[in-house]
Amino acid sequence: MAGIGFELKKLFAKKGLFSLLRAYGYAGIVCTGPMILGVILLLGVHFLSVLGGATKPQQDLLNAMITYTLLASLLVTSLFSMLSTRYVADEMYINHHGRVMPSFYGSIAIMLVLGGGLYGTFLCFCGVKMIYRILCFILFGLLVIVWTEINYLTAIKDYKGILVTFAVSLVIGLLIGLVLMMLKLEVTLALFIGVNFAYGLMMVSHLVLLTKYFPKGKGSSVRFLKYTDMYPSLTFVGFFGTLGMFGHLIIMWASPWGQKIQGIFYGAPKYDVAALVAFLSILITTINFVTSVEVNFYPYYKNYFSLYNDGGSILDIDLAEKEMLTVMEKEISYTAIKQFFATIFFIIFGTILLPATNMGFNSEMLGVYRVLCIGYAFYAIANTIMLISLYFADNKGALIGTAVFALVSNLGTVVTLFFPSTYYGLGFLIGGMLFYFFAMIRLKTYTNKLSYHVLCAQPMVARVYEGFFTKIANRCEQAYSCTHKQEEDEEDETEE
Repeated sequence: MAGIGFELKKLFAKKGLFSLLRAYGYAGIVCTGPMILGVILLLGVHFLSVLGGATKPQQDLLNAMITYTLLASLLVTSLFSMLSTRYVADEMYINHHGRVMPSFYGSIAIMLVLGGGLYGTFLCFCGVKMIYRILCFILFGLLVIVWTEINYLTAIKDYKGILVTFAVSLVIGLLIGLVLMMLKLEVTLALFIGVNFAYGLMMVSHLVLLTKYFPKGKGSSVRFLKYTDMYPSLTFVGFFGTLGMFGHLIIMWASPWGQKIQGIFYGAPKYDVAALVAFLSILITTINFVTSVEVNFYPYYKNYFSLYNDGGSILDIDLAEKEMLTVMEKEISYTAIKQFFATIFFIIFGTILLPATNMGFNSEMLGVYRVLCIGYAFYAIANTIMLISLYFADNKGALIGTAVFALVSNLGTVVTLFFPSTYYGLGFLIGGMLFYFFAMIRLKTYTNKLSYHVLCAQPMVARVYEGFFTKIANRCEQAYSCTHKQEEDEEDETEE
């Protein structure tokens, strides 16, 4: 994220209200664009389906197919999200930019094979038309690539290009769906094709931005797998975080609010809609992490570790550490305060405005909505703290925190199924609270002994990792080297 931080620093340095709004706008698009696009697409698809005269079962089926595919793709990509981020950061730090794109292609290939096999199996028995199964599978592949591209986009500085990409993808996707409806194609099918086009266009546009910034590169595309043995906890940090975020939605499909839509597609529209709107309340923290925490905290962080690398004195290191931790605590406090006011805003105005919409909000849904708003607030702050802890390489703490969040959130949701609907959402709220308190206490205790963790907790000699994934990566690298050398020899013979 430092790449974004450097560029935003230039934007925020410019004076004037317009420049400030521009910086926040670009940061918001980069950080929350996929989330916003997903929400607007769902709302747009719902509006167009009503406009096109789709029946309620048709609307529910379309929403279920999109939701299932979104969740499946997010769970699959979460296995590599933290791992690939760390790998790319390390390679860029040592100026090995040529190794970035091979890892991008390698991780996508693995996820498409493994995730595609699992989701494809589900689709074989899902009980919907074949054309819908094909579109679900295509959308799954597109989403896996898009989420992976987002992980690599942190180094891209073409904010205007990213902004245009999101806007164009959204408009064209909905327009295609509308045109197909006007051509008398079935409403559900027409809109589903439009959704695929939207994410497909986004995938291509992001790929163009990535290839423009990063060189084509050489080397094995699975080299990054070594990091699975080096940092095994990072594999599960992303997965547990995603499972905790969305697991309660899946569990609620088996609640009294749940309903069978078609085949083995189930949903809980009343809970899903409440969760979707409540989820929007954490956008302020997502944006704030980059615009405030990253921009203000990172320079002190960089200065602190530069003193270790460049032979700084003990007094200078101690002073830099105090300054860095002071800024860190201040930024976390500001983030919590901003999220607090955002949550209050959403609860008050949501309670007033949501019943006036056609989303079916009643007193039960509003109660769940308020509970989930508070739960997401705790999660957002805890997630910010967890991400900062990863800066200090506290991978173990991040793993325990996200595991606690996933376990408590999902088990708590299961327990609430045996109680009246007024308790729905409470499991997620408790999971978010425990995640917040654990992350806060862990970061405080860890940074209290930061010098020890930096100097004394490291191995005395360089570790040699020879795990299962490292062996696979080494064999692939050897095979690539042999093939590459053979190609060079053939080129030399051709020239002669």
